[in-house]
Amino acid sequence: MTNKVILAGGSGFLGQALGRQLASAGREVVVLSRDPRPGATLREVSWNAETVGPWVEELEGAAAIVNFAGRSINCVHTLDNSREILESRVKAVQALGQGWAQVQHPPPVWVQASATGFYGNAGDRWCDESLAAGSGFLAEVCQRWEETFAAQALPGVRRVVLRIGVVLDAEHGALPPLVRLTRRFLGGAAGSGRQFMSWVHREDLVAAFAAALSRPDLSGTYNTCAPHPVSNADFMSELRRVLRRPWCPPAPEFAVKFMASRLMGVDPLLALHGQRVVPQRLQEAGFNFVYPTIGPALDSLLIRPDQPE
Repeated sequence: MTNKVILAGGSGFLGQALGRQLASAGREVVVLSRDPRPGATLREVSWNAETVGPWVEELEGAAAIVNFAGRSINCVHTLDNSREILESRVKAVQALGQGWAQVQHPPPVWVQASATGFYGNAGDRWCDESLAAGSGFLAEVCQRWEETFAAQALPGVRRVVLRIGVVLDAEHGALPPLVRLTRRFLGGAAGSGRQFMSWVHREDLVAAFAAALSRPDLSGTYNTCAPHPVSNADFMSELRRVLRRPWCPPAPEFAVKFMASRLMGVDPLLALHGQRVVPQRLQEAGFNFVYPTIGPALDSLLIRPDQPE
């Protein structure tokens, strides 16, 4: 058994951040990518995320698989896009499961990404890991994703599912578009602003993945978000504070729908729906969040050390 970790779908910002952290800790990292980049910092191997191929050789003797693979949800959820979002996740898990069965010494650990969208549009109800799946498209996607993973025959494998909240990163994901809007004095709440946002700082998320890989006591499903979710209104208020912008009136729901779909190319329900999720099992396992509250998290990402107070 080597110290190799396979990152399926690991060419995105989260996979790259985890890969760099693992490599700095002395791990061998292999990224399975649809479009391998010559000369990439981490070694990248081609796969189509649907069928078994030569990439299976990388699984032999590897220490673990981490699977992020799936089409981004940051698009308008048309019928075609929705089908691709769901099928890309299911097919990638199935392909990895088939590959796992073909090697003599398969990885004994599999960490599988999921999302807090599992709970649907949950209002102000607290969501811990014991709660059943909610309703709606994203809840269905997460449920099918997790069910496909559970259906894989992986005897002896320690399985970990991480239901990830909105990942905060200064350069990637959901935060940069909100920063751009706020800098332009358009940083009001979306709709009622009462919908909850379960978020996680990128550094804490990478640490949670690293813990899932290295700690044999972690198995099963974990909500992976900061312990203090905030309403959309409170999040935007904190963002305005960090960016030194004044109060802004909320954007009516019809305006959010227009701007999201027509101008930003994302589904408006990503802004108008939310979940109030608590990382109960991670906290019970002793995992400590460096950024448990939204203010310091945004400060760390958006305030430069040389920026005057």
